[in-house]
Amino acid sequence: MRRTRSTRLRAASIALTMAMALIPLATTPASADPGHGDGPRDVAAKRWAERTVKKMSMEEKVGQLFILFAYGQTASSNDTRNTTLYGVPNASQIIDQYMPGGFIIFSARDNVTNPTQVALLSNGLQASALNTGAGIPLLVSTDQEHGVVTRIGPPATQFPGNMALGAGRSAADTRTAAAIAGRELAAMGIHQNNAPDVDVNVNPDNPVIGVRSFSSRTELVSELGAATIRGYQDDARVIATAKHFPGHGDTATDSHTGLPVITHTLEEWQTIDAPPFQAAIDAGVDSIMTAHIVVPSLDDSGDPATLSKKIVTGQLRDAMGFEGVIVTDGLEMAGVRQKYGDGEVAVRALEAGVDQLLLPAAPQVAYQAVNDAIDSGRLSEQRIDESVKRILAMKHTQGVIARPTVQISRISTWVGTGRHLRTADHISDRTTTVLRNEGASLPVDMQGKRVLVTGWGVSTTQTLATELTKHGATVTTMTTGASPTAAQRAAVVAEAQQNQVTVILTNNVAAGSAQQQLANALYGTGTDVVTAAVRNPYDIARLPDAPNFIATYSYSPVAISSLARVITGEIAPSGKLPVDVLDTEDPEEVLYPFGFGLTW
Repeated sequence: MRRTRSTRLRAASIALTMAMALIPLATTPASADPGHGDGPRDVAAKRWAERTVKKMSMEEKVGQLFILFAYGQTASSNDTRNTTLYGVPNASQIIDQYMPGGFIIFSARDNVTNPTQVALLSNGLQASALNTGAGIPLLVSTDQEHGVVTRIGPPATQFPGNMALGAGRSAADTRTAAAIAGRELAAMGIHQNNAPDVDVNVNPDNPVIGVRSFSSRTELVSELGAATIRGYQDDARVIATAKHFPGHGDTATDSHTGLPVITHTLEEWQTIDAPPFQAAIDAGVDSIMTAHIVVPSLDDSGDPATLSKKIVTGQLRDAMGFEGVIVTDGLEMAGVRQKYGDGEVAVRALEAGVDQLLLPAAPQVAYQAVNDAIDSGRLSEQRIDESVKRILAMKHTQGVIARPTVQISRISTWVGTGRHLRTADHISDRTTTVLRNEGASLPVDMQGKRVLVTGWGVSTTQTLATELTKHGATVTTMTTGASPTAAQRAAVVAEAQQNQVTVILTNNVAAGSAQQQLANALYGTGTDVVTAAVRNPYDIARLPDAPNFIATYSYSPVAISSLARVITGEIAPSGKLPVDVLDTEDPEEVLYPFGFGLTW
């Protein structure tokens, strides 16, 4: 059978990754911290969990297994969407009725406006939990990966994300970023961060991981993943969650919308995907998140990993020795809902060995299914107790039981401080990567120049325009998005000819796409053009005529500020590619290898 271009790219990337598996990387080693598991704090937590479980009703125990959410900016905010989902209108009443063990905060679900509001929301959620059932504090969580997955924006300190940190090659910087992010989350009343992503992104066409991964090299992902965990847990005392087990890095399918199948052999999985999770376990990670992916070499049943006892218990618990909390990826995602109903999914996840059920699509159905499984004997009380003890011990170990609420007056002294922002700038500056610079067209003296900033992202183009204006340029912006029309492309080209310099920002350029057509039209004008990919560095493979090319790996404002400093020569670029960029026409050819990066 003839392999598709996507399959050939993936195969080439896997081969390169496996070939590099035994080659040491020139990176700063993470601290040889033995992690958690046997210290006095952990022993006390386990004893408290044992005592507490004995006092809880079965209803209270079942509640601890669930992580829910609510629409609204306060615990008392009424929203008809809550009523549709839960039968009650606000978070406080949801907590009172369901007694969940955790609550997750989303910017896209009207939970976030600023750090003070988030802290007030968290305190309100905790007040409800402390007055409900067994009175056990919630695990308030979020997905603050930074970069393309950021739930809480400025004035909270921003970082450019994992692949950018991979380009920076510094475990020390990576740990510092996590420590700062973790301390700010803790100040806002968030105890669990669903980060880091420790998937090894060996597939350039991966639509769901990509720059959320540190690298296509297992060793670098392992090292920086462990550094992140130490920053969150040891430095900030925020629970870290390594994801997505057993490894979501080699797929061209998004598990939010479909069910990916990972075709790695057992040897490939052991060489590429498993080591970062083992490194996370060795670093003492408190929590690991499962993936809604099928891995036939680990389980040939066709069930996603989240529902597979062979994978969750057989591999993660028994073979790899993980004793912490296992949490599902969101159960509202299509990847886990294709074979079974929403109630059955919850029961099967618990049977597989999962502890926390995140975001059930139909919470009332899921709760009832779990209770019915207990009543019928399908799920034993012992099995439920095992998970509840782990959850309670994790809450105790990381201080959630002792300090469930936060002081609102301290937000401004902990979140988005000048020191944190300066540190983020310095870390980001060490990640920006220049991959092409024909004719030494970079850096560009912007003083007195007429400059057009165009391409992807309304706020992104405006942020760059603002930064270039600080360097003396007169800047015009024309945002075109990911699919500029023919009329938009013509207007941009006409405007570019009225300016001395054009900067085009790209985001996931596809062959024959409107983004590619716009870039090529600009290169044909004969004017000075600077190209910067604000997400995937793979864009360069589809822009062979670009005279220069900069990879930021992120459109976070902090990354765009660093981009401006590189373009103008305020700083010299020092980032190195954390992936291989392959030729899209001949995937056996590496256009830009892992470790490549120009400077001046």
